[in-house]
Amino acid sequence: MPDLPFARKSLGQHWLLDKDSLQAICLAADLSPADTVLEIGPGIGSLTELLAQQVKKVVAVELDEQLAGELLERISVDNVEVISQDILKFDLTSLPQSYKLVANIPYYLTSHLLKVLSESTNPPVLAVLLIQKEVAERVTAKPGNMSLLSVSTQLYWEVSSDWVIPAKLFTPPPKVDSQILILQRRPEILFNDINPKDYLRIVKAGFAGKRKTLLNSLSGGLKLSKSDVTDLLRTADIDPSVRAQNLSLDDWYHICQVAKVKFSEG
Repeated sequence: MPDLPFARKSLGQHWLLDKDSLQAICLAADLSPADTVLEIGPGIGSLTELLAQQVKKVVAVELDEQLAGELLERISVDNVEVISQDILKFDLTSLPQSYKLVANIPYYLTSHLLKVLSESTNPPVLAVLLIQKEVAERVTAKPGNMSLLSVSTQLYWEVSSDWVIPAKLFTPPPKVDSQILILQRRPEILFNDINPKDYLRIVKAGFAGKRKTLLNSLSGGLKLSKSDVTDLLRTADIDPSVRAQNLSLDDWYHICQVAKVKFSEG
């Protein structure tokens, strides 16, 4: 095992050296020699080097200034650009269109990163993220187990999951296992007659009360009377007593369609 730098807990650093796991991440990204790849948190460069051997260029964004400064000394490739910056502040429009994102990211970053990627004017065509297994399951959930995270991600991406990578393969090992999450950008917006912000505003209101019925959640979240919400849901052919986690993306769309008409009339 190579000499490893101290992993900073505050930055969620866990080094992955297992070759099979690293190769699985690369395979999930369907890499080609023409690709430009954005890597987040390259750390000690074990994934970076493998990516660089298969693509045209890797842009590695690393928050840890010391690791960023040492990265090119640790790897034996010359097609890597290292940028020391917080990825949440990084200008994604500086990357060429049709770039890919491949990364083993800190667990704490996941939900914020997914929001930034989803709402970017230059998102990756494909994102392959190694994240906490439980969060990967939430992102890929089906009706019955949906959450604000799954709905807001699936609105923009076709989602799937791949290998589970046990915690024991990391140094130091995290408390939970990780899983490869694959996000394929939808070629067109899923519902082109609804503003995504309006759609997600209603979804967010619906998930505001975890154990509440949709009637109560939407009434409180949208500041509407229960009679108005009941009318809205029945018009959308949705049972007011159902809970938000049981709705599909199409169900939320029907609610938005009805709300759009009713609010414009009001």
